[in-house]
Amino acid sequence: MDVLSSDPHRTGPYARRATTRDVPADAGVVVEEIESGWVGAVLRVEKSGGMHVVVLEDRRGARRSFPMGPGFWIDGAPVRLVPPTAPRRPTGPATAGGRKLTASGSIAAPQQRARVARASRIWVEGRHDAELVERVWGDDLRVEGVVVEMLDGVDNLEAVLRDFSPGPTRRAGVLVDHLVRGSKEQRIADKVARGPGGNHVLVLGHPYVDVWQAVRPERVGLRAWPDIPRGTDIKYGTLAALGWPHADQGDVARGWKRILGQVRDYKDLSPALLGRMEELIDFVTAEG
Repeated sequence: MDVLSSDPHRTGPYARRATTRDVPADAGVVVEEIESGWVGAVLRVEKSGGMHVVVLEDRRGARRSFPMGPGFWIDGAPVRLVPPTAPRRPTGPATAGGRKLTASGSIAAPQQRARVARASRIWVEGRHDAELVERVWGDDLRVEGVVVEMLDGVDNLEAVLRDFSPGPTRRAGVLVDHLVRGSKEQRIADKVARGPGGNHVLVLGHPYVDVWQAVRPERVGLRAWPDIPRGTDIKYGTLAALGWPHADQGDVARGWKRILGQVRDYKDLSPALLGRMEELIDFVTAEG
């Protein structure tokens, strides 16, 4: 029997759920494989045993391959992974065809003044998120005229958007930590989508508890980021696991600067973050 010949969402226990939609298996797309419950970001699509498989990386850096096709969830809805689309931004070395690339992998625009800021905005949860976005996407965002602001916690999202009043020419892109099915963050995102102006808001996130873990662990000499026990602050716990000073907020700030200093460009970040930021930039810069 060909296990890929039938769609599990149309029969059996998933029959009453929403119709499966096709989603390109682009790098950074976060999915859950139904049978195993494995959650990870798409690293790549490759051919194995005469069939195409998608390679997923979870929040600890572990990787597994699954047949491309039906049998996945995104944000609680069934999807069928199809061949990836062509990347919006080129990837490669620091230069491409003699042209300089930005830290995000984009072809650098000729020297010019930053564009006047758009009405549309991107929000991130906190200072560390903002500094990481600036380090990798800062040049792109200045060319596009996109301002990045801080929420100071996802709990403030509804109030911030209420003041912002999103609309067709005032789009809001939001990047949050730990946006996984069943989380508080996901409930807030769902509520925002149903609220006033929700169709002009895009809330995306990575699966990590903190943006620190979106930096590839090998950049700080680790094979994987440490698991921090529930109830322990993830920043202090991470510093302790690394053997770095972790007595106070000053140590946290210095620890983050040390981590951020190891980020050279997009290749030092997890695909789970890369894909989400690219989608948000596309959303807030789309015309109309």
